[in-house]
Amino acid sequence: MNRRTFFTAAGAVAAASALAQQPVPALFKKRIKLGISTYSYWHFDEKKFPVTTVIERAAEIGVEGVDVLHRQMELPERAPFDAAGRAYCRNLKRHAFRNGIELICLSTHQNFVSPDPKLRQVAVDHTLKTLEIADAIGAPCIRVNAGRWNTIANFDEFMKNRGLEPPIAGKTEDEAFDWSIECLGKCVKRAEELGIILALENHWGLSHSPEGIHRILGAIKSPFIGTLMDTGNFLEDPYDKLKAIVAETVFVQAKTYHGGGVWYTLHLDYARIARILADAKYSGYVSLEMEGKEPANTAVPKSIEMLRKNFGG
Repeated sequence: MNRRTFFTAAGAVAAASALAQQPVPALFKKRIKLGISTYSYWHFDEKKFPVTTVIERAAEIGVEGVDVLHRQMELPERAPFDAAGRAYCRNLKRHAFRNGIELICLSTHQNFVSPDPKLRQVAVDHTLKTLEIADAIGAPCIRVNAGRWNTIANFDEFMKNRGLEPPIAGKTEDEAFDWSIECLGKCVKRAEELGIILALENHWGLSHSPEGIHRILGAIKSPFIGTLMDTGNFLEDPYDKLKAIVAETVFVQAKTYHGGGVWYTLHLDYARIARILADAKYSGYVSLEMEGKEPANTAVPKSIEMLRKNFGG
């Protein structure tokens, strides 16, 4: 073997070795569609960022859907859903259609964890109202929360405690699960009638762990309730936990943290997350939730480019 042949062969071996070390890309059975949460442009600041503008930005970036944060809509959150609200929803749906965008989810807030049955019914009534709003804008699912104790009232302090808090004095986790299951069971009946899926998020409180999510879903037998996988809400050992809930996952919210997170920062391996979803044959939406401090105008396009690289779309 001469010198040139030796180095050519050595280079080929090195290149083959490098390729072998690269992670295997996710192979989805069906094309994944990408969306953008309106929350990516508004982190509960005093002035709301218009949902209509997010729809326009999403169309410019070239994603298929927008995940609407209920609190970001020009609707009083706790007031009845009246004629003016319905007109607003019709105009929002029209605006999305004219921009070639699907409104893919309505992300809502509720808390079913209370020893007071009247307060639990208030949470049920609120969720039923948001189902009507979702129906009015054509969203096929709503994000729901199981609830938490609220014994740490300040959210910043709650986040410093990693999303954990003690029960109300004299009450137990078993009671809290019973309350949440009963309330979600009432809501799922209306969801079935409207053909809207309740997507239970791995969030704080009762659904902070895979075991909590499985306990709730196992008690409610309906094809109209499943899991909303939030990639940024398992603060420790996220990949094993995401794998534990992927079989029930009906919608994905993908967190990014450009400029550092508002409350915390996770360095998530999206190639690994994509493989978890592909291995489970997930074929729904992946919606961006950019939760970083960098301006959304630059952080959102970068985040979507990264998601396209890992999920396609």
